[in-house]
Amino acid sequence: MFKKRAHAEWRALPLAVSLSALACATPAVGQTADQAADQAPAAAKRTDAKKPKVSSTKPTSSNATVNLVNLLVQQGVLKEDQAQALIKQAEDEAYVSRQAAKDATSKADDATKAATAAAAAAQPPGTRHVTYVPEVVKRQLREEIKQEVMAKAQKENWASPGTYPEWAQRIRFYGDARVRYQGNYFPTGNDQAGAANFNAINTGSPYDVSLASNPYFGPTYDATQDRNQFRLRGRLGMEADLLYGFTAGLRIATGENSSPVSTNQTFGASGGNFSKYSLWLDRGYINWQGWNGDLSLSAGRFDNPFWSPTDLVWYKELGFDGVAVQAKHEVWEGFTPFAVAGAFPIYNTDFNAGINLGDPVTGAPTKFASHDKWMFGGQVGFNARFSPEYAFRFGVAYYDFDNVQGQRSAPCIVESSVDVCNTDITRPSFAQKGNTYFPLRNIIADAPGIGNNGGQNFQYQYFGLVSQYRPVVVSGQLDLGHFHPTHIVLDGEYVNNTAFSRSLMNAAAATYGVLMNNRAASQDGGNTPGPFNGGNQGWLGRVTVGDREIKHLWDWNVHAGYKYLESDATIDAFADSDFGLGGTNLKGYFVGGNIGLGDNVWATLRWMSANSIAGNPYAVDVLQVDLNAKF
Repeated sequence: MFKKRAHAEWRALPLAVSLSALACATPAVGQTADQAADQAPAAAKRTDAKKPKVSSTKPTSSNATVNLVNLLVQQGVLKEDQAQALIKQAEDEAYVSRQAAKDATSKADDATKAATAAAAAAQPPGTRHVTYVPEVVKRQLREEIKQEVMAKAQKENWASPGTYPEWAQRIRFYGDARVRYQGNYFPTGNDQAGAANFNAINTGSPYDVSLASNPYFGPTYDATQDRNQFRLRGRLGMEADLLYGFTAGLRIATGENSSPVSTNQTFGASGGNFSKYSLWLDRGYINWQGWNGDLSLSAGRFDNPFWSPTDLVWYKELGFDGVAVQAKHEVWEGFTPFAVAGAFPIYNTDFNAGINLGDPVTGAPTKFASHDKWMFGGQVGFNARFSPEYAFRFGVAYYDFDNVQGQRSAPCIVESSVDVCNTDITRPSFAQKGNTYFPLRNIIADAPGIGNNGGQNFQYQYFGLVSQYRPVVVSGQLDLGHFHPTHIVLDGEYVNNTAFSRSLMNAAAATYGVLMNNRAASQDGGNTPGPFNGGNQGWLGRVTVGDREIKHLWDWNVHAGYKYLESDATIDAFADSDFGLGGTNLKGYFVGGNIGLGDNVWATLRWMSANSIAGNPYAVDVLQVDLNAKF
């Protein structure tokens, strides 16, 4: 009966068996090393503190598989993280095999002892008995025990001591911390009265522009007093690998406020006296990847999906809300076209926006019209690798900012700061500085001596953008790696706002006078401001020399560049928040460098010198000294 059962179970064994660790570590014919590594189990993608470290300087290992993988890394066939995953898989299978062999030997010894004891009891004294187990049965026993051990190992997760359950291995945590000293130095000659802070006006109570006793045009940015700050940025994220190509992620970050372009927390702000600081939801998304990673769909709040090598148009920390699709495909070796498209809500009107108004005909209550704002974008480009040492990347993008232009209101009665007009919601909900603004409210003038005294008093105003924005952005990057690991990287970017109309800007300047910014100096020597002198173009060039990434001790790079960004080339809210202390209408140079202080710990030094292009005189030099850590 044992033989019949063994024979039946032998026939039921799967024909496919586990691949050896060596087979897993070697790409199949026609298959790249990246593709082979991608097929490794998800659990093998996590590093283990006890696994051999893959390194070009590691001494020869007694394990042939480890030596082979290290050789592939040295030759550039495998990446370090891929090699680590393969070695871990090989060790796990070897561990299971050793455990199976050990259990098989133990069970075979027990079976032999039991058979000997039974035979001795059944045979008279002096009878000799030799137990014979056919080779086919031995092989079957070994396979049965191996399958048993494998199933138990996966269920109880003891095949890889110290690892987490399978569901936990699909969750990856990451984060970084940065401590910064920042010095802001203002030269003499800046015009404090002309440094209007339109963001402070538009996010607070409207400003009474009739206050002739106030020498400043409403709230202003500091443009004359040097400042020293210590700042902290901390971010902690989680990404979970789901089934069928889906991933989900969340990230929290520090920040003084809800600014989209800064997660810095200034020490001593937000109440001071060592008060605790706020955390914000910085990322939250679901992503799907298919076609071997050539197609990606993202929804939620995620990183910038458009390739942008500089901060000319998009600040590097900016998160995008909405949906985006990214596609790429290598059409021939070394040449990969790519495309990106997306739709992103910038502002969604409050469901109860405005006040109840009486219909002029029926008298029925109604609401102000909604005024949602969107950004639609598309980009095409390509990656080209001419050789292992030289690479070039190029892209052209078009962005359409819909409904962001301010609208002049219908005639409205304003007698206090709590009154509203029907186009108040067309003002920007966040801004830095640099764009051109005009007053939104068409305030009805009362009779002289009453109310607003013929428009001389109580002129509470909000401000909107004069121009529309549909920028075209051309981006390029050339990587010269002839002296690897030292690289020379050239970055360049150009932007042109195709919706800009200089005639519109000049007409607005003639209509609104001093209430519109970005004006030339008076041409008659009096108080009348000159014509509009802003613009719609910008460019940035930068050269970087050194390591492309700072990961290890004494890794280094230095960079230098020049930036020129006119007032209305793009929306100032989303541009670099460091150069010139943020926004557009700035020109100047910047230099800096990074040096590794340990694995994933590095220091950064940057100096940025900026001057205004149009409007009132403004200049600032910014020094940043950072200590960074990443995990």
